[in-house]
Amino acid sequence: MIERRKTRTVMKGDVPVGSEHPVSVQTMTKVDTADVETSVDEIRRLTAAGAEIVRVSVPGAKAAMAIAKIKPRVNVPIVADIHFSPALALKAIEAGADCIRINPGNIGKHVDAIREICRRCRNKGISMRIGGNEGSIMDREGIEVVEHDTDPVVKMVDEVLRNCELLEGEGFRDIVVSVKSHDPLETIRAYTLIAGQCDYPLHIGVTHAGTIEQATIKTATAFGALLSRGIGDTIRVSITGDPADEVRVGREILQCLGLKKRGLEVYACPSCGRADVDVMKLTAEVEEVVKDLALDVRVAVMGCEVNGPGEAAQADIGIAAGRGWGYIMQKGRILEKVKADDLAGSLKTHILRMKDEGLIVASKEA
Repeated sequence: MIERRKTRTVMKGDVPVGSEHPVSVQTMTKVDTADVETSVDEIRRLTAAGAEIVRVSVPGAKAAMAIAKIKPRVNVPIVADIHFSPALALKAIEAGADCIRINPGNIGKHVDAIREICRRCRNKGISMRIGGNEGSIMDREGIEVVEHDTDPVVKMVDEVLRNCELLEGEGFRDIVVSVKSHDPLETIRAYTLIAGQCDYPLHIGVTHAGTIEQATIKTATAFGALLSRGIGDTIRVSITGDPADEVRVGREILQCLGLKKRGLEVYACPSCGRADVDVMKLTAEVEEVVKDLALDVRVAVMGCEVNGPGEAAQADIGIAAGRGWGYIMQKGRILEKVKADDLAGSLKTHILRMKDEGLIVASKEA
């Protein structure tokens, strides 16, 4: 059992964020926020995939005002992502955003404007995220970065906390913070550093992590190190691609760490020269037949008799395959010997039987 770092609780809409609550999964739309219909469709799709909080870009006034039309048509908290312009933050607040994200790297020097954003958020009961990125925290002349010898992680943490102090000075406490880097080790260092200096809930992520394979590896490296030490209260996996993949990968990481109920999980042996079956093909067949089952069930696909029975025994149900045949096994007990071509279908039949008998249940959130 992971012992969470103790934090205050901050509400993002109706989702509580903090150590007394489950770690929540966020993602971000990748469509034009000003296009209301497209945004609503995207947010609904992401919510169906398991997103619990969704962030939208606010690059201009039309995007800010669109939030007022989007909000009534979705059932997930909306975070308005603000850069450079305090005026856009104020418009997003009036439009009904549930949380305002500001970046201290490009808006943090507007002290009076931040105070006003803070007052408006407090009056509306809206939370704020002070979201630092290692790349945006550096001083610039135009778009060129000024040469420096400052430790960027220390600078980022200091700037984020300075902005938090400004909000606290206005009596505002509904604050979540993030200190992201593209480098997993720097991300771990940044969050470890800030975790020891405040009790704010932490939104963790590896920023601009790349396409799905690269991003999954980088993010799992950082998240595993941080979340296993109780650091992190809400997450976003940053993938160059479909934001639904961000949700899926994030949920799977939390499930592996025991921070969310697992839902449906299919695991398989890596296969080797000993296998008498095409494990990759069989696993793909199993994933296809069970993908729509909204059940808490762990399924094993094993390719030989060495580890197959034992590994399958640690799942709710599994396959131990052999040459032309395989066994459907439930907690180490053979249920049925089945021809290789019928294994996936037979497995699904037994899963549905177990559901009817109350041995496995419908998926629910932790």
